[in-house]
Amino acid sequence: MAKQERAVRTRNALIESAAELFSKDGFEVVSLSMISARAGVSNGALHFHFASKAALGAAVWEAAAQRLRQITTDGAAGSGSGARAIPGAGSGAGSGAISGAGPGAGSDAISGAGSGSYVGEVGGALQVLVDTTHALLQALGHDVILRAGFDLSESLESSVDGEDLRRRWQEWVEGVLAKADQEGALARDVSAQDAANTVVAATVGFGALGSHDAQWLSQGTLTRFWALLLPRLAAGATLEELVASGRRVGAG
Repeated sequence: MAKQERAVRTRNALIESAAELFSKDGFEVVSLSMISARAGVSNGALHFHFASKAALGAAVWEAAAQRLRQITTDGAAGSGSGARAIPGAGSGAGSGAISGAGPGAGSDAISGAGSGSYVGEVGGALQVLVDTTHALLQALGHDVILRAGFDLSESLESSVDGEDLRRRWQEWVEGVLAKADQEGALARDVSAQDAANTVVAATVGFGALGSHDAQWLSQGTLTRFWALLLPRLAAGATLEELVASGRRVGAG
């Protein structure tokens, strides 16, 4: 058992060290010897777990995909009636509130918005989307594996079955906004697809810029984005229920 535990710790250390280096220097530049040195293990130990840099990169990507799946699953599940608001998320302009209070809820998988409905929940699908974007950017600020997974989307496109975390995120956003449209939560002249494109472009862009300046990942930056977008995006009755700064604390 002790040997198995050491093997798991070594594998995890290699994945985290690889993620740190990939995020900092880029996949193409980083060598296996750099990764093993950072993890404090021998080259032989690295090759025992991973046959190549591509295999190690794929492991980083898979770990990042699990983290993204958890964030979107938590977002879709909502906060429940006992949810705590994000500090500063009360009413008033300084809090980023559009109006009202209360959690959104639902049941989504990362690949789509599921078959449930957010109708009857305060803010519905749009509030779930706002909350989940806050959780994602917060996680990108402190989770190097998640950050590296987004960075690796291009480098590993041919070695991870063409998968791309940005594409997965886009599919989830599209699914939630399709639900918002079904709920009648979108303004009459707003296309769910156009809205999804805007949200994905902004959040992925904030994530990329945040690797150089953490302010792009701050709650304040995203709150101002939503405060600007929601009055154009949401139907009047829904707009009164939405909180641009989010209703939940923490990220997955």
